[in-house]
Amino acid sequence: MQRCCVHKLRNLERKAPKHALAEIRDDFHRIVYAASGEAARAAFAAFERTWAKRCPGVVTSLQEGGVAQDRRLAEDPCCAQPAHGGRGMIMIRAALTVALVLGLLVTPLTAETQQLRKVGRLGVLTGQSLEGSSRAYALRQGLSDLGYLEGQNIVIEWRGAAGRVERLSELAAELVKLQVDVIVADSNPAVAAAQKATRRIPIVMVLPTDPVGLGFVASLARPGGNTTGLSSQGRETGGKRLELLKEAVPNLARLAILWDPTEPGRRDQVKEVETAARASGVKVQLVEARSLSELDSAFATIAREGAGAVYVQGSTIMLVHGARIAELAARRRLPTMCGTSENVEAGCLLSYNASFRDLYRRAAYFVDKILKGAKPSDLPVEQPAKFELVMNLKTARMLGLTLPPSLLLRADQVID
Repeated sequence: MQRCCVHKLRNLERKAPKHALAEIRDDFHRIVYAASGEAARAAFAAFERTWAKRCPGVVTSLQEGGVAQDRRLAEDPCCAQPAHGGRGMIMIRAALTVALVLGLLVTPLTAETQQLRKVGRLGVLTGQSLEGSSRAYALRQGLSDLGYLEGQNIVIEWRGAAGRVERLSELAAELVKLQVDVIVADSNPAVAAAQKATRRIPIVMVLPTDPVGLGFVASLARPGGNTTGLSSQGRETGGKRLELLKEAVPNLARLAILWDPTEPGRRDQVKEVETAARASGVKVQLVEARSLSELDSAFATIAREGAGAVYVQGSTIMLVHGARIAELAARRRLPTMCGTSENVEAGCLLSYNASFRDLYRRAAYFVDKILKGAKPSDLPVEQPAKFELVMNLKTARMLGLTLPPSLLLRADQVID
């Protein structure tokens, strides 16, 4: 059938005016996308009748000039004439079929479509254990919205350190060895480990506190290198968190800041909160905790020094062990300002931050762009436009606190 159609298409191109041929193809394009099955056949028959009237000269010249060729083609059983039509109609049908097969069906196979058909391999590197979490769901949902289905056209390799940040370099090397197409790295240490492991594989950051200051990118607008993604704006929210904590605990005189000095970028954040606290007349107690085993002694120190509340700096250790922090704070009846809504769900009093779920969902946009050929250096780093205030009323009642209505009205989520 294809050999027959090619010959007749050549005849049509020689005999038909160029403007008529363009209209034929345009009309046929509309029919293909407007109908299917019986409706398509009916539309196609109407199309033939229309063009037999509009271009009779072309049909006649084809019949007169293509007799010898059509005699040879008639011997091909694929080119048998239908009972209701003549050679002119066959020629138009043949030409249009070729236009469909060689043109319309090929056109959608753009580079973007071919990229979607290729199975992409995505690596996710985190200091926590994300698989099965709400953040993992958000990432999968973002990918699904863009046409990616895990196990069909994308494979996700999860690598989580479960709070053991020292393992991140090893896990990053595993992803490089697997030759993933993109690495999504959450948190400062995960991004640092991914960049150390590769300068070739594109990296999508999620949750870095200060990507420019930490040297992850050259600038937000022009990242350069192989890294782009989303910033959590962590350095710019410390003062606001302190302000909210003071509203919840009006007579706060002494504040303990619990932090991990080993995580990149946290020292500057602590300085920001410390400066804001001292400016408002609140004394500051800095308490370090580098691992789960150090949390008990850290809270013993906080209680001994008489702190009225705890500001928990949102490092990987503090996020992973949020439930334990909430338990220790409740035991000593200490209000807490924590790093994430997940910490508040675990029992902390307050959190104020960008929605980590939203950031993970948005990370899929960068993955999609890169899988389709974009360079990370050409994709500006995005900053969250909205921050969420989350509070736990059950914890407030346990602490004997009555949160002011002005604070409750501003809450994006209240857990009770």
